[in-house]
Amino acid sequence: MLRRTKIVATLGPATRDRAVLERLFRAGVDLVRMNFSHGSAQDHINAAETVRAAAKAVGRTVGILADLQGPKIRVRKFEKDKIFLNNGDTFILDAALEGLGNQERVGLDYKELPNDVEPGSILLLNDGMLEFHVKEVRGPEVICTVVRGGSLSNNKGINRKGGGLTAPALTDKDKQDIKTAALIRADYLAVSFPRSGDDMRLARSLMQEAGGSSLLMAKIERAEAIPLLDDIIDASDAIMVARGDLSVEVGDAAVPGLQKKMIKMARAKNRLIITATQMMESMIVNPIPTRAEVSDVANAVLDGTDAVMLSAETAVGDFPVETVQAMDRICRSAEKELDATDDGNSKKKSPTVFTRVDQSIAMAALYTANRLKVKALVAMTQSGSTALWMSRRNVCVPIYALTPNEATLGKVTLFGGVHPLAFDSTASVHSQVLLDAEAELLKHKLVKKGDLIVITIGETVGSSGHTNTMKIVKVGEHD
Repeated sequence: MLRRTKIVATLGPATRDRAVLERLFRAGVDLVRMNFSHGSAQDHINAAETVRAAAKAVGRTVGILADLQGPKIRVRKFEKDKIFLNNGDTFILDAALEGLGNQERVGLDYKELPNDVEPGSILLLNDGMLEFHVKEVRGPEVICTVVRGGSLSNNKGINRKGGGLTAPALTDKDKQDIKTAALIRADYLAVSFPRSGDDMRLARSLMQEAGGSSLLMAKIERAEAIPLLDDIIDASDAIMVARGDLSVEVGDAAVPGLQKKMIKMARAKNRLIITATQMMESMIVNPIPTRAEVSDVANAVLDGTDAVMLSAETAVGDFPVETVQAMDRICRSAEKELDATDDGNSKKKSPTVFTRVDQSIAMAALYTANRLKVKALVAMTQSGSTALWMSRRNVCVPIYALTPNEATLGKVTLFGGVHPLAFDSTASVHSQVLLDAEAELLKHKLVKKGDLIVITIGETVGSSGHTNTMKIVKVGEHD
């Protein structure tokens, strides 16, 4: 059984070696995430070359997701690297301090913090492990009472409970990194901490100016983003449920419901979605996942996510390949439950009126495939749009996106249930192109003679946006 849910793995010290990457790709990684918070432009260029060489060596298409750092809302460094704060201590976050911090105060990367808080504001540091209540704002100093203490070390993040920090989503560094993402031909560009659709529209214009064609992904991790989800999703090609910062800002109990809501919204708007953060966290140091992690991954699959993502597990973990193998196993098992309870019909109603012919053809192909019990859906596509629309509905057969477009192959790696296949027929006659496609599927042993398949194609072969034909084919019947 081909896996429908895609797996995203973050690159890092544990996975920068080409041999390890080849093992990851054989284990089932569909996309790699390149974290632009670390490394130089040349590092990212070198990594992209290694990823593509490793993917080619194992005969797979693996997409690249470039993840922008976003605003650095962090404390600066301490004299002794870390301190310990007790409940009731007074501690100062000092935007004017340029030197190293100590037991009484620490500097800030984010100089606007004193303007964004007032007495009574609640600040959460180190992923919510520490809680500070703002007692007073005195010029550049934010004077706090420690309500929940603990260890505070260099460069730990700061969140305001309920949101309200005004840092722009795109920093000067991000704007330069967009140029690097365009240069390495990243398939997806993830924007950190967007507050509205305007942040995504700005990122798209910068990507276009840089000559890139990456699809835009909004990382939902700010409380302010929740009321504006419609606008943000509309302005994006994909979203990521970034459960780390989001959990700190809105409260951990709110995140599961928001995750389900965002997956439902994204699919309804024909957008892609990744579920991320701490999915297999224990496997950073353990060779098997916890039962809770197994349930977490499986529930994301059952909710309809396109992909599940690994962060530190593959970036710095001791068991990166084993983690991917475990995630693959969990996804496949959860998908069997989908197959057992869903005949391929979406529980959402399809639009009563289609605005495009190719969208109508995609929906007709799904309807036919579900009732005729075919072995595969085949989208002959230039842009990937037909395959994307097919992927927005649950269907119990694999969808193959056959395309000569290298950029489309990379983008399709995130489409749930869609498998990219490089295909470039030299034929100009419609009937011969279909025969060539059939031969390609047979060559890769994706179908066998006698199988029924549904193929979508455009009358104008090789043109984007012109899919207007659906054909039911019995493999090998022309022999």
